[in-house]
Amino acid sequence: MAYNSAATITQTLRSVSTQTHPEVEHIVVDGGSTDRTCALVREHGTGATVLVSGADQGIYDAMNKGVALASGEVVGFLNSDDRYASGAVLAQVAEAMAAQKGLDAVFGDVAFFNPARPERDVRRYRSNRFRPERLGWGWMPAHPAMFVRRSLFERFGNFRTDYRIAGDYEWVARVFGTRRLQYQHLPHVLVRMQTGGASTGGWRNTVLLNREVMRACKDNGIPTNWLKILSKYPAKLSEFIRP
Repeated sequence: MAYNSAATITQTLRSVSTQTHPEVEHIVVDGGSTDRTCALVREHGTGATVLVSGADQGIYDAMNKGVALASGEVVGFLNSDDRYASGAVLAQVAEAMAAQKGLDAVFGDVAFFNPARPERDVRRYRSNRFRPERLGWGWMPAHPAMFVRRSLFERFGNFRTDYRIAGDYEWVARVFGTRRLQYQHLPHVLVRMQTGGASTGGWRNTVLLNREVMRACKDNGIPTNWLKILSKYPAKLSEFIRP
């Protein structure tokens, strides 16, 4: 997903093009950029890169467009200012999926970096804290490092576009909340993510995120309250990496 991302998208494209897994379908959904984003995609994309550009209704609408165009068995999402942590990420995911045929999802960790010092990680989101029974506390796998069977979207529907910032959480709550799906956590950083995105961009976004998490729990019959939701923040302090 991209919009006026000329400053960052080249690194994202390179992180995809250098993957060692031989079967990669890369769909770039652009929101109608007015800078050089699309030109850079054409320049740095591979033969497997498909570019779709046009106005959308936000990030979750863009993700739904990508799902609709995907033909692969496993789907993952990478924003235009994020990058895979190594060239082996998709091979690791494919190996895990192939080793356990009934696996519905694989997810790993995400490392955050400050764009002023991209070589140094400042935080690590550990997805092994996720359990379906912890949804009421606001826990979910790190979405950029989550890979799921495309059939889950066919069975349970796409992302809801009436959510601005927690549509990924609502989808996870809807799909994992009342079903016994099989998943595996890979104890590795799969994605490096730039700070300052929609879910990490200041206190206003944090307030909106938590309101939408509360709403998603209500919409999906998951018991929760503000005390539960806010109780995860002391635990999140351990995610930050000391210099």
